Amino acid sequence: MRVNNIPNVRTCIAPLTEDVTVETQDTFASWPKETHNTSATKADACTVDVLIVGGGPAGLEAAVQAAKQNAKVLLVDENQQLGGQLIKQTHKFFGSKQENAGTRGVTIAKELEETVQDHTGIELLLESTVIGFYEDTSSDYFTFAVSKRKGYESSIVKVQAKTVIFAVGAMENMLLFPGNDLPGVYGAGAVQTLMNVYGVKPGNHVLMVGAGNVGLIVSYQLLQAGILVDRVVEAAPIIGGYHVHAAKLRRCGVPIYTRHSIKEIIGSDHVEAAVVVRLDENWQEIPGSEKTIECDTVCLAVGLTPSTRLLSQMGVKMYTIAEAGGFVAIHDDYMQTSVPGVFVAGDNSGIEEASTAMIEGKIAGVAAAIQTGKTSTKQAKELLDIFASELASLRAGPFGEKPRIAKQKIQTFWRKNQ
Repeated sequence: MRVNNIPNVRTCIAPLTEDVTVETQDTFASWPKETHNTSATKADACTVDVLIVGGGPAGLEAAVQAAKQNAKVLLVDENQQLGGQLIKQTHKFFGSKQENAGTRGVTIAKELEETVQDHTGIELLLESTVIGFYEDTSSDYFTFAVSKRKGYESSIVKVQAKTVIFAVGAMENMLLFPGNDLPGVYGAGAVQTLMNVYGVKPGNHVLMVGAGNVGLIVSYQLLQAGILVDRVVEAAPIIGGYHVHAAKLRRCGVPIYTRHSIKEIIGSDHVEAAVVVRLDENWQEIPGSEKTIECDTVCLAVGLTPSTRLLSQMGVKMYTIAEAGGFVAIHDDYMQTSVPGVFVAGDNSGIEEASTAMIEGKIAGVAAAIQTGKTSTKQAKELLDIFASELASLRAGPFGEKPRIAKQKIQTFWRKNQ
């Protein structure tokens, strides 16, 4: 949007200030009405061994492991604080002690942030966005432009890196239905951010769409905040999330309807009600099964799509793999893509849980450090074997079937392209 007459400001991450002026803009923003300092100046520059894009669970672990292997690390994140999705996860993790079982996501984020900030080998650039990769035939380094924000304006930092790890996560999916752009329709991540980060109620009466882990967990968090959750509707014939989360909702009197979805929103300038409909075995609406639900908020928890635009710009080979969440970069066991020196970790390498993202981050961090020549290859490879074993163990259970299939397909494509 246009903020204080500056176009193209991402308002979802811009800080709210006193007397701020926010205006909608057309698809293509016009030049500012007032004169701003647009004179070209030489960009700040830095050179590092490992550039890590994204300060979520995968990026933080990658930074720690790469720095432990003596690599000079720069971690770039567009948000005001580190942690990614962890900063809004107030529930306790499952698994073993090694996977932080019994620890809340917000606590894990704080511990990782402290480790990163205390390490002298890691430099941080917060409120900054990698906006592009630029080929430089005169250098053996990857060259990136980073937009560093100050208030609503920004400056450019030129970053050159021997290796780069993309841990940029994923984007929330949306559904197409009449009224999906009305105030009161949220993605589940936005609801978590409002409630668990800023302490703001998104509404008072919620319809949840999606019964995966995110939909179930956010529904319970809404109840904890004193917000009525009318029901959860899920298009699939079965609940996709852990049954322990579903059981908590049912004990609180929240029904879960499988083979149901949202048909449309009722309301002129905000959500006043929603129409849900039953689906048949072919995922088609059953005429006459529509039911109107009074609500002021519709929360969509219908999956994620990996963020891969920078990877595509760099020429990394990509394939569409449904089990991985869509279009993803093929990579080897050490998270290296088809472009040597370019690594992935976390949700942008395939949608999974935060626990697996952290282990993938560890693997990518060590592997990138090996590539820079700053570490003992033997010791580092021993670490990689340990992390690979942890990852295999984490994916071994019944809920790891989908990511196992995804990674098998990624590895198949990888071998075909060698």
